[in-house]
Order: sequence, then structure tokens, then C-alpha cells
Amino acid sequence: MRIIAGTAKGTKLYTLEGKNTRPTLDRVKESLFNILQNEIKDCYFLDLFSGSGAVGLEAASRGAKKVILCEQSKEAVQIIKKNIQKTHLQEKVEIYALDFIRFIQDKLHEKPDFIYIDPPYRSDFAVKAIREFLKTEKIKWSSIFIVETDSEQEFIKQIDDLPIEIIDHRRYGRAHLIFLQRCQSDRKG
Repeated sequence: MRIIAGTAKGTKLYTLEGKNTRPTLDRVKESLFNILQNEIKDCYFLDLFSGSGAVGLEAASRGAKKVILCEQSKEAVQIIKKNIQKTHLQEKVEIYALDFIRFIQDKLHEKPDFIYIDPPYRSDFAVKAIREFLKTEKIKWSSIFIVETDSEQEFIKQIDDLPIEIIDHRRYGRAHLIFLQRCQSDRKG
């Protein structure tokens, strides 16, 4: 795993050993940032369930103004810290070693432009996170959720009752990237 573009281009990242994490493949990450390339500069990017921090660090390397990494695993947080040092992106990146619900409720003070959600596959954490963002009003109308999942249909069923809409969807082998935004029809005024 490496940083693909930007100020830290080519930096090889440390990864977690074991089966508890599943890093986003470089080809998925590259495709994601090709889609977002014109909107990353000066944005506020949140990487929930950060793992090694690769997605958030890619955003920072490509010009995001601020990147927040949230990861509950102590082992993963140690890897993230090493990767932040290795990429020299400390001035743009903050890390929170917290459960995602506590982070959203207690530590998120700015409304992100992009929220990348890559929880463990076969969990309902992505839906729970989106519900919490909507409930706490900690997103902008223009904020975009990007959910990585291997069960597209199951995820779509789980979000059916939420005031969000799918604005894009991409498939890369087993991985699906689903782009969502608040329903503009729900906007008042």
C-alpha cells in the first residue's frame, strides 16, 4: 500500500497484520480519488474506520485542508501514527482513537465535505454512522458520504428509510463504492 499522488506520492505505508482489517486496494483508492480529484483541494475529509489511515492520508497528500482519522483499534492507531510521521502530513491530520458513535457525538465540531465510511464488512456500522450524522446534524447539505461495502444490496435495503440518495455507485471486484448525499427535496427554504 502506498500514497498514489500529491505531496507524499510514492510513500509506502505500514499496514496492519491479521484478518481484523481489510485495507482499501490501491486501485479502489485511485479510482475514488480520480472521481473526487477536482473537489479534494481545501476540503474537510473524514475517514471513519481508518484502519492504516491510507484513504485519509491520500486525501491529505492531494491537498485536503484538514483530514480527520477515526479508528477504535489501538493497534491500528499505532500504525496510523507511524504513517502520519512517514508521510510528513502531521499539520493536516488529526486522529481520534474512539468508537465512531462517540466520535460523532462528542468530538466532531466541523461539518466535513466528505465522509469516507469503510467499516468491517458484514457490519451495520455504515448505516449507524449515517443515522448518527443525520440525527446530530453534523453534515452540510453538500456533504457526501462514500461507503465501501461488499454487500451493495444489503446496504441499500438498510438505508431505504433514510433521507439520503445514492448519487453514484462504482464496483471494483468485490468492493462497491456508494456515494450518498442528503435528499435535496428535504431541504427547507
